Amino acid sequence: MAEKRWYDDACGTAMALELVGERWSLLIVRELMFGGRRFGELKGALNGISANVLTQRLEGMEAAGILKKRKLPPPASVQVYELTRWGYESETAIQELGRWATRSPAHDPSLPLSAASLMLSFRTMLSPERSAGIVATLGFRLGDEVFTTHLANGTFQVERAEPTGADVVFASTPRGIAALTYGGVPIAEGEKLGLVTVEGDRALAERFVTLFPLPPKWTEDRACPVGPIPPVA
Repeated sequence: MAEKRWYDDACGTAMALELVGERWSLLIVRELMFGGRRFGELKGALNGISANVLTQRLEGMEAAGILKKRKLPPPASVQVYELTRWGYESETAIQELGRWATRSPAHDPSLPLSAASLMLSFRTMLSPERSAGIVATLGFRLGDEVFTTHLANGTFQVERAEPTGADVVFASTPRGIAALTYGGVPIAEGEKLGLVTVEGDRALAERFVTLFPLPPKWTEDRACPVGPIPPVA
């Protein structure tokens, strides 16, 4: 990194951009937030990234100390990339950046997203008020990816594990679940459309999809408006 500096600036924000400011870097961190992933899994989750660029980003972030390589023991015996302890500390910054960006009028929650992105969005957008008093285990089968989550009084823990004994299990795609939680599609309608299947506590499922309100859009005049400012009535 000493050989490749973008900014001659001591600001921590400038340093953050040095670390994860290149295209795809922050999304790679997002994909590793719930455990190690193989190269092919990362490439599959990041639509549009080339193998060459992914290799470059992984090498750069490994050199910076954000992630590391590890070979899983037999019978898997495959190499995975996973965040270092310091790398995991970036979650708060990613959450705050995501919460800020969703206030943009240009944000479109109906666009495709990865399974890890969906899980991280739940941890980011969970309303403490709406989720107060709920203690439950929820499972998600999202194509090849499976998660078990634990909701308890305003916290949302996520692990990549089979949802054995979960109170509710959603089977869908990340986009299908987002349609329920962020798009306002009722579960019954989602089932009719083939977007989702739900097993377990129906009342809990119906309540769960209401726990993630998006923040209001930014509507004030821009600092640098295009064209003349209309007169005040």
